Amino acid sequence: MKSFETVKSLAGRHLRPDQYYAIREKYFALRTRLSPVMRALYGSFDSGALREHLAQRIGHHFEILMVHSSLNRMKPMYKGTPLEFVQMLSDFCGPNRTLAMPAFYFGYRRSGKPSPTFEKNPSFDLRRTPSQMGLATEIFRRMKGVRQSRHPMCRVSAFGPLAERLSEGHERAERPCGPGSPFDFMNLHDTMIVGIGKPSVEALSQAHHVEDLMGEDFPVPRSVLPDLTMTLIDGEEEIPFTLRRTQFIWKRNMGKLRDIMGPDLLREWKFHHVPLFATRARDVTNALKNAAGQGITLYEQRWPAGG
Repeated sequence: MKSFETVKSLAGRHLRPDQYYAIREKYFALRTRLSPVMRALYGSFDSGALREHLAQRIGHHFEILMVHSSLNRMKPMYKGTPLEFVQMLSDFCGPNRTLAMPAFYFGYRRSGKPSPTFEKNPSFDLRRTPSQMGLATEIFRRMKGVRQSRHPMCRVSAFGPLAERLSEGHERAERPCGPGSPFDFMNLHDTMIVGIGKPSVEALSQAHHVEDLMGEDFPVPRSVLPDLTMTLIDGEEEIPFTLRRTQFIWKRNMGKLRDIMGPDLLREWKFHHVPLFATRARDVTNALKNAAGQGITLYEQRWPAGG
């Protein structure tokens, strides 16, 4: 798992977005061709078996279940469909708990960043713009009764008793993951964050909550870009929105997350060779905030060549 993460991190840092996605597609095509071999080595499972495994490993002691997933990384061992996967998660939560998933959008793939996309088209249709976090997240986002927060980049979809409160007011938050955002709400409630087919260093978006929560007190220098005036479209409603753009000067190294949190707070394991992780939103926020208070973050200073 770690060797794959290392290669992916290096590719993301040094290749253009189109090159990165071309290699990524070839990798998953190779996994498809090797399906018989991988199933022989690691076995297979369906949605029922996965639900039973989740019940054993994480239980039901939570108010909110935030799920990051990659069906591509679950194949070929997972025999179910994306819809079956989403239905299983909904059944696992039941009527008394809230299921949440990211519905993030980061612009056209060729640009690699959202700003060029939004500068070209500052109108963002919340209902029609798909999630870029995988097919399961888009299926969930479109399901009847699911609420989604109003943000052009960091939308969160939710279904259940806390869905409305979790999603409301995101468009008024000063920062996408800070106070008033779904990530702040998840920190203030008993939220279990689970990755299925996703290692923590690729998918733990709750880590950004501390950056936005601490604001100027976060000990990493950032550059401030001009605000971008946008319009969020939600059905017949048009909402004026200001995208406040900042960019950290140092490079993020998510691999440091394991050292900062430790295995007791950040559990990682495999099920039929599929990577999984589980942690609590408040544990992520508290661990990273305490570390930042000591000058330790997920970011590393970039020194000039020859310096």
